[in-house]
Amino acid sequence: SLPLIKTIESLSLSTMVSTHVENPVYDVRLSSVVPGRVTGEDKVQELTNMDLMMKLHYIRGLYFFKSEAVQGLDIFDLKEPMFQWLDLYYPTSGRIRRQSENGRPFIKCNDGGVRIVEARCNKTLDEWLAMKDHSLDHQLLYNQVLGPDLGFSPLVFIQFTWFKCGGFSVGLSWAHILGDIFSASTFINMWGQITAGHVSPQSLNMPNTRKYEFPPSTAKKPFSLKRVDPAGDYWLTANNCKMETHSFHVTAKQLNHILSKTFGLSKAANKFPPFEVLSALMWNSLAKIRGEFEPRIVTICNDNSQSRENDFSSNGQVISIVEADFTVMDANLLELAALIGEKRVDERRMIEELEERENGKSDFIMYGANLTFVNLEEANIYGLELKGQKPVFANYTIAGIGDEGVVLVLPGPEDSEHGDGGSNGRTLTVILPGNQISELKNELREKWGVF
Repeated sequence: SLPLIKTIESLSLSTMVSTHVENPVYDVRLSSVVPGRVTGEDKVQELTNMDLMMKLHYIRGLYFFKSEAVQGLDIFDLKEPMFQWLDLYYPTSGRIRRQSENGRPFIKCNDGGVRIVEARCNKTLDEWLAMKDHSLDHQLLYNQVLGPDLGFSPLVFIQFTWFKCGGFSVGLSWAHILGDIFSASTFINMWGQITAGHVSPQSLNMPNTRKYEFPPSTAKKPFSLKRVDPAGDYWLTANNCKMETHSFHVTAKQLNHILSKTFGLSKAANKFPPFEVLSALMWNSLAKIRGEFEPRIVTICNDNSQSRENDFSSNGQVISIVEADFTVMDANLLELAALIGEKRVDERRMIEELEERENGKSDFIMYGANLTFVNLEEANIYGLELKGQKPVFANYTIAGIGDEGVVLVLPGPEDSEHGDGGSNGRTLTVILPGNQISELKNELREKWGVF
């Protein structure tokens, strides 16, 4: 028999989303799904130093589907494959505990379950996607924070929202302590595969501890981290200003224009991938906006696929810093792209050593400690399929970031309404102080035609 699907049928809307009369998302329900098999009393997932450094950050992934992708499917059809899915990814159903001797957090794999949110929207999918800035997308995602009752806080929330046209969105809220965006997107993609009847050919590697080898470093402390006030059991950090999120859409045609304008006829054109050029463009643009406070040191996050192999999930991203010894606002993009591509300093060993020394007694943030660029070009964010249909749009963002802001460079939608090869475009999702977003919009629109 199938495990119990625990459902709270009547959840006050005010606990989920704003009760403002204009709110388009309504009829919100909450339930939990647990693994199909009992994991076992003593199963734990130890957390690496890098995992613990990410504990104040949260990943949000959002996928939009046309009605054909869910035609004939009800909530039971969406939940039923989760039992097998959570058997594979059983730590995601666990809860945070602390070791009695030193207070270090770990995951107790107690089958507490992942939380499922069901909601409806009074807009059509096309109407929602017509809001190009995606400023309301947070209503399609659960605003997850771990604590203050850590032992009862789910590590994963999944929100299913039905639009009035029959369209559908899947919102993933994922505690970064479980793994990075590559891990989160692989996790949700696996649910799609199991839903389609594609059983995983092999079980996932679930080591109780994960250790990585990092390059040696001569620096005393990592520049990529910022110490914050102790969070205790409420894993949330405060900002000094209101942060806002905006997504820019760079079509393949616009991307080629940016590349040709940056490199001209230079042989370096093939040397730098789009991530480095787009990061250079955003760094230069934000330097102009911030003026005398321009960022000279930025953080770069890249995938490290070698550390993944068949692991359940990991915080395996490469965290580096880049420092400019010149005025960034006056630099050309080729100069900045070369700096990002060739002068990165890997700080992972320093981060690990710092957490080892602090032994969990201090809290830090990485995203937004400096202006942070996250390379997601190789992330398979369009890999979630329902009934053979890919999302018409997918996006990721990060919560719990510092005031310097974050820029995520993601693959663009695979279909382009303009027929200009949208599969090669990019989505630039930025989380920045609100007053800088409007200036950045003007800068990118006027100089590059990017909206």
